[in-house]
This record gives sequence, structure tokens and C-alpha cells, in this order.
Amino acid sequence: MTPADWPAVERIYTAGIASGNATFADAPPSMTDFFASRIPELNLVATGDAGAVLGWVAATPTSGREVYRGVIEHSVYVDPKAGGRGIGLTLLNGLTERARTLGYWTIQSSIFPENLPSLALHDKAEFRRIGHRERVAHMTYGPHTGTWRDTILVEQRL
Repeated sequence: MTPADWPAVERIYTAGIASGNATFADAPPSMTDFFASRIPELNLVATGDAGAVLGWVAATPTSGREVYRGVIEHSVYVDPKAGGRGIGLTLLNGLTERARTLGYWTIQSSIFPENLPSLALHDKAEFRRIGHRERVAHMTYGPHTGTWRDTILVEQRL
């Protein structure tokens, strides 16, 4: 992923946000904030035949504490028009391989229980469901405005 990919990454991120089942964020961060908070070697895009970005995956450190240096949290988004083609699985597999090569030992994410496609994708990518967090945060936008949301914690050990 490069800054030139940002318009497509932002568009795909915005589509996920609009669904109400992708993130607690109500808007994408700025490009500067996005790239500053992600691990550069783990920012990946999937492109189609014409070079158009069809999806992306990125990861952030879970903690600044040294004992957690090998644990990362990821996000994966696929253009709604490109769903069902294996793009998400390709991105997660690419993330897993790069993370392993870079010495990370755990990849994790929190997924809304209503996001069945994401849960199925993570099952296919051999992530384990390790927990259910109830009423973890209060939604401030979209179709779930004003409700407490649960999340499913998934992880893959490398």
C-alpha cells in the first residue's frame, strides 16, 4: 500500500463504516494518521486486472509495551462490489505470511457478531474465536446509533 492507493483505501473504508458493522470509527482517519498508526510492512492492497484497489489489510501494534511486541491487531476491508471473490482471504494470507517473516507471533481483531461475512472469512483463514466481549462500546453513528455493541475476539498464532 502506498499513498497513491489512499483514495481507494479511503473509499473502501468509508463503505465499510457505512454498513455499521465494520468498526466503531465514524469516519476514516486522515491519510497521514492512517499511515502513521499502521505498521508499514503490513499495509497491503489487492488489485484487479486494471490495477484498481479491490481491498486492503493493515495492522497496528496492540500495545507499546515490549512484552506485547509480537502481537498486532489487523483490519481487512474489501470493496463491496468485489466481495465473494477470495480477495479478503488473499489479503489475510498475505498479512499472515509477512507478519510471520517479521517475527510477530499473534494477529488479532475484534469483529461485530453481526458481521457474518468477516467471521466466515476469519474462520477460513484459520483464526480462532477466543472470546465474546459484551457491551464493549457504544455506537455513535449509523444504523446502530445509541446501542451498546458486542465483539467477537479472533486470533491467529503464528
